[in-house]
Amino acid sequence: MKKARVVLLTIGFVLLLHSGTAWGQKVEGPEHVELQLIGGQVEKFDFEQKGIEGWKTVDGRWSVEEAKDAPSGKRVLVQRALKNTFNVIVAPAGPYTDVDVSVRFKPISGQIDASGGIVFRFLDGRYYVVRANALEDNFRLYYYDQKRYQIATANVKPPALGQWHTLRVVAVANLIQAYFDGQLLLDRRDSRFQSGLVGLWTKTDSVTAFDDLELKGHKAKQSK
Repeated sequence: MKKARVVLLTIGFVLLLHSGTAWGQKVEGPEHVELQLIGGQVEKFDFEQKGIEGWKTVDGRWSVEEAKDAPSGKRVLVQRALKNTFNVIVAPAGPYTDVDVSVRFKPISGQIDASGGIVFRFLDGRYYVVRANALEDNFRLYYYDQKRYQIATANVKPPALGQWHTLRVVAVANLIQAYFDGQLLLDRRDSRFQSGLVGLWTKTDSVTAFDDLELKGHKAKQSK
């Protein structure tokens, strides 16, 4: 009898893990219900009046440059390092718990990679990132903790080199939704990281331009 109880408890625990507590769980349902972030502080970065003073460069060679095709104004943020595994820069606003973040990006060049991404919930070097890559037909959500791990992927037409595209991510509690060029493509639950900063991302030899970073977020409570 005791042995049977142990077996039943073990099966129940496995089913519980499988049904809802596993990280990176796909949100089930007949249709995606788009998340809406209610309230929150709004921050906008178009790199016209201010550069990247106050930003934190984690890795990469980031600078504000003039661009004739800038989506707004004349200046954009460009990443030009070619030999790092990942290139990350973090905005000074935050930290935030729930966020709604969008950015325009243009993959300029890259032989190994030609990507652009949004970093969110960045804290102590750990973070989520959603990215698109002009050399691959996929749109992906990862988390980074000493190395990169894939959470979700969707098939897409690769973003064209030399053209502007839009990325957006909405994260509310453990729900994460990600958009590419206005289309909701990724919808996942993941409770690994709770709060942190927002930033931008490229990989290896991606030369990528960014503009019109806009975020709305609920600021995390600071521990005293």
